[in-house]
Amino acid sequence: MTVSRRPRPAALVLAIAASLGLAALAPPPAKAKDAAAGAAQALIPYEEFTLPNGLRVVVHTDRKAPIVAVNVWYHVGSKDEPAGRSGFAHLFEHLMFNGSENHPGEYFEPFELVGATDMNGTTWLDRTNYFQNVPTTALDLALWMESDRMGHLLGAIDQKTLDEQRGVVQNEKRQGENQPYGQADDEIYRALYPKGHPYHHSTIGSMNDLNAASLEDVKQWFRAWYGPNNAVLVLAGDIDLATAREKAARYFGGIPAGPALPRVQAGPARRDATRATMTDKVPQARIYRAWSVDRYGSTDLEYLTVLARVLGGSKSSRLDRRLVFDEKLADKVSAYVQPFELASTFYVSADVKQGVDPARVEAIIGEEIARLLAEGPTAAELQQAQTVLKAQVVRGVERIGGFGGKADALAECAVYTGNPGCYRDSLAAIERATASDLQRAGRAWLGDGSHTLVVLPGERTVLEEEPSPTPAPFDLPRPDAKYATTDGKVDRSGGVPMPERFPDLKFPALERATLSNGTAVILARRDAVPVVQFSYEFKGGFAADRGRKLGTSSFTMAMLDEGAGELDALGFANRAESLGASLAAGASLDGANASLSALKENLDASLGLYADMLRRPRFEQKEIDRVRATWLAGIAQEKARPNGAAQRVLPPLLYGEGHPYAIPFSGSGTEASIAALTRDDLAAFHRQWVRPDGATLIVVGDTTLAEVVPLLEKHFGDWKAGAPAIAAEAIPAVQRPARPAVYLIDQPGAVQATLLAGQVVPSTKDPGSIRFDVANSVLGGEFSSRLNMNLREDKHWAYGAYSFASGALGQRPWMAFAPVQIDRTAESLAELDREVRQYASGKAPPSAAEVAKIQATEIRSLPGAYETGRAVMGAIGGIVRYDRPDDYVVRRKAEIESLTVDQVKQAATALDPDRLVWVVVGDLKQVEQPVRALGLGEVRVVDADGRPAAAAE
Repeated sequence: MTVSRRPRPAALVLAIAASLGLAALAPPPAKAKDAAAGAAQALIPYEEFTLPNGLRVVVHTDRKAPIVAVNVWYHVGSKDEPAGRSGFAHLFEHLMFNGSENHPGEYFEPFELVGATDMNGTTWLDRTNYFQNVPTTALDLALWMESDRMGHLLGAIDQKTLDEQRGVVQNEKRQGENQPYGQADDEIYRALYPKGHPYHHSTIGSMNDLNAASLEDVKQWFRAWYGPNNAVLVLAGDIDLATAREKAARYFGGIPAGPALPRVQAGPARRDATRATMTDKVPQARIYRAWSVDRYGSTDLEYLTVLARVLGGSKSSRLDRRLVFDEKLADKVSAYVQPFELASTFYVSADVKQGVDPARVEAIIGEEIARLLAEGPTAAELQQAQTVLKAQVVRGVERIGGFGGKADALAECAVYTGNPGCYRDSLAAIERATASDLQRAGRAWLGDGSHTLVVLPGERTVLEEEPSPTPAPFDLPRPDAKYATTDGKVDRSGGVPMPERFPDLKFPALERATLSNGTAVILARRDAVPVVQFSYEFKGGFAADRGRKLGTSSFTMAMLDEGAGELDALGFANRAESLGASLAAGASLDGANASLSALKENLDASLGLYADMLRRPRFEQKEIDRVRATWLAGIAQEKARPNGAAQRVLPPLLYGEGHPYAIPFSGSGTEASIAALTRDDLAAFHRQWVRPDGATLIVVGDTTLAEVVPLLEKHFGDWKAGAPAIAAEAIPAVQRPARPAVYLIDQPGAVQATLLAGQVVPSTKDPGSIRFDVANSVLGGEFSSRLNMNLREDKHWAYGAYSFASGALGQRPWMAFAPVQIDRTAESLAELDREVRQYASGKAPPSAAEVAKIQATEIRSLPGAYETGRAVMGAIGGIVRYDRPDDYVVRRKAEIESLTVDQVKQAATALDPDRLVWVVVGDLKQVEQPVRALGLGEVRVVDADGRPAAAAE
């Protein structure tokens, strides 16, 4: 339930990939084009029909898992809001999760009981969507629920519900604005699109308009836009056309069509160039430059998408090469397109290095854009950009639902263009694109009419809300006479139809081998997409930084793909992109890993590059210096984010000085430790921990042991460890503090306070860890858990409140967190403390219903939980890291099934509310005295490094 901020809306990305199919990227002859068009149709084949009431239904069959993605898109977004009603589309998205006439309760509850996954709703400029993946046997439940809120909602909306969700939305708005650079988008759209343009105002709306919304206002909004004739229903997965036709007619056919409303007419905004600056509590200057460009689905927009990749989409892009690598003036740059129905936005952004004049970076951005438009991209740049986009989407179409899944793509195309297969038009645009096409589109759209925003470090500038006019009467015309209802024959008096059976868990068999270098190989076959994924699992991790400079593990792993073998950093990036390969490496608390996602067609060459990365990293000093500068900027960014600051400070308070876990949980280290790192430090860590003996290589994808092991032997078989093995040190146990304590971190001008409570609990390897995880889920692990229901749904002081325990070989860190409105900081702390205290003490123990709900969620979600290769890879990674048996997934399911309420109650006692460590990040002038008055524990004021700081006066 959020304002969507996806950097690339699903259908356009999928459109590009579908356009490319699996064919060659060079402009093909006519017969090849016909074959490629066929490949595109085969990528997301679909069928469709329309009910007499106007509901359009699109069906895609994919039998790889016993789940169905249910995706409903309403053709209404913030662009449809008249003056004085900003934020209505997003507010109504929230209201539609608060129950309907025949289900007067939280929308999530029945879905949690059947194990739904990828469930949410979002609002953006042009649409509102709702989606969930459900077990095949729960499809009737999902359609009953979606149709009940489409056809039977108004009677469930009262003043209390409106006030509650209005408060939640306003806290979502505060949460976004409280982040560094959090007001930038609103300023950019105000400037880029003139007043009166439907994209001028923000999707989340103004506080004034939200406060002014009356109950009749929002009901009239629903009557206007949420009829079946303004919606598209996509059913994707384990379903066929005949089943979809029968069920859609049964559940939705009796809902009357809505009024025939005229659509907003507007297009790209052509304006003179504008420029603005604002100050914010940010660690470094950031430059944004944005243009209003062609609309969704246009050929020029496809060209601009590729052009953005050439300009600033990768290490080898022009802006990266010049600003990050050559002149070292910026820590990060990007260029991308946000496609929308009426007009799209082309963005360039750059994080300016501290001490560098932003004007210099701004000038270079202008120079590079002008040069690209004057000369056009090279043939190599064009082909490389196409290859990367193809590879991204080939991977993406493995998912049927959720953000970016195939259901999303079909719905987006249908809503924005009227054609669910609009990606087939992208096929022609991308495959036939030439350098001159990109150059012409760039010249046409990236001219003088841009808006530049520079955000500078300083005091937080509050972006004042624009005046809210009195809304005009919202009179609705009659529905079009062509629409009619049918008898759906659904008896809703009995409530939600719950399934009586569920699909069985199916986890791929694990096949094993051992390489001659001593590495264990584990293979899980998955052939849904022609991709093979690898993860080389090593010991070490953040915990191995003890005795070293903090951040050594993360920094060393991050440097592996900054040049290897015969290739420098840019050469390595170019080679990976030319293969469509994705390589990365990183560290976690107790280990490190390096990953490769390779297209099947380029498997051998991709493995060669992967082997160079692991065996022959260059660790060139110039690249170390460049990455170090960016890394230090990243630490500053962490400290500027409220949650980032809290999670840097909390671990040392939980584990105590000198403990291997007493570190920022990002693993980024400190400014002093990173500044002191040397090439020898990196090489020493690499020799000791990145080694084949004792390591495990996980392989998931479209291959067999017979095929992949010889290739692995070819590239890794003669890899020998460069130093004697050193056993990882045991993680020492720590005692909890004798009494609770509260640590305050000042964030002047904050409109929210971020609250964290922490405590150590037993290891992931502890025999009771599954029981504790279930106990935690009752308290704060799900949307309908106690913490979220209290602070979000009951009090509406927070956008969300949750708790979790991270995995660890030693004692795990358990945390509860909630970003809350600043004037409710003390009350929210008191509520968190009360919830934990009553639950852990047994005064408010877990109920049978709560335990059954978590059991149902955990068990019934399993058939859909391993839909993708990445999910399977993650499960196997846990088996390796925590020495679990190969059938752990099945054993875990059995243990959860057998849990009793008393066992969960006992597991909850692992929490001790009298020894909690609290961290509060907020404006001390507003929160310090109320927090001290609570008497939760000794209160100390610290800075973002955890050092004592002066208290606010």
